[in-house]
Amino acid sequence: MSNSAETGVDTGSDAEQNEGDGDGGAMQVSSPDYHSENHTAAQTCGWTANALRGEGKCYKNIYYGIESHRCIQMTPVVRCNERCVFCWRDHQGHSYEMDDVEWDDPEAVVDASLKLQKRLLSGFGGNEEVPREVFDQAMEPRHVAISLDGEPSLYPYLPELIEAFHDRDITTFLVSNGTRPEVLRECDPTQLYVSVDAPERHTFDQVVGAMEDDAWEKLLETMNVLAEKDETRTVLRTTLVKGENMHHPDWYAGFFQQADPDFIEMKAYMHVGHSQGRLDRSAMPDHEEVVEFTEQVQEYMPEFTECKGVPASRVALLSKTKDTWVPKLKKDSEFWARDSVTGN
Repeated sequence: MSNSAETGVDTGSDAEQNEGDGDGGAMQVSSPDYHSENHTAAQTCGWTANALRGEGKCYKNIYYGIESHRCIQMTPVVRCNERCVFCWRDHQGHSYEMDDVEWDDPEAVVDASLKLQKRLLSGFGGNEEVPREVFDQAMEPRHVAISLDGEPSLYPYLPELIEAFHDRDITTFLVSNGTRPEVLRECDPTQLYVSVDAPERHTFDQVVGAMEDDAWEKLLETMNVLAEKDETRTVLRTTLVKGENMHHPDWYAGFFQQADPDFIEMKAYMHVGHSQGRLDRSAMPDHEEVVEFTEQVQEYMPEFTECKGVPASRVALLSKTKDTWVPKLKKDSEFWARDSVTGN
């Protein structure tokens, strides 16, 4: 499962709220917070709504160049094989037995994602706070974050799904818990995130609550898979929980170095959703604590010369270079020149 919520799922009145838009939606996706079609689910990120209203953009815009109002937050599978203590989702709805799932092909998942996003954002078209040109852009998404819920690598056609999005000229940010290294080896998204929420096995067992006995070993194997990636940008992500996993920065550094990542993100646990029943609010570090711990890790990784923080998201980024944007997302790129809304 992906890391802690950015700001939680946006359920504002601007976006129409329905469950199970497709014939099989209610069967495969039980959460009333999501729009869904069979096993594909999408929901408006809080930062997407903010960007539409001109109230700020996600830290992924600051770090990587993502246009928040043109980003789909989705998943091809809501089921998960971990029960992270910090997760804002309801663990009761995440059985990962897949025998009853009738899998859609990748093109159908892409079609569903685009349709669901447009339906989710349709209400913003009548919002006086949203400029018409911004709304028109949002109706033509250029990015997808495969991170909403569940563990995406449980979807049997994930590599093909990523290719299908790319064929539509949509960038892909994939977030995984690293328990399916054999799948991730075949995946080449624009940017691949893997969650590393513990520096060693004992903390991993306490914080992650994996449902499979070999999850730790699989995560170690995934670090080797990431180290072999040449074209795909790789990111290790840690959700920091006070009193749980904010210790031994030197061990984190040693773990991270196995993967030779391009970037390291360390982000505060957010005391939202169902995590409130598992953790006290005091487990949520403030931004200064996140930066301080990140800098402690940085001391053991001298090749990561840059440390950038975004206070609004309580996140810090370690990078080897000052320029961290995805090259194709720079404004003078062919990617934007081909854009059906803003391109020439």
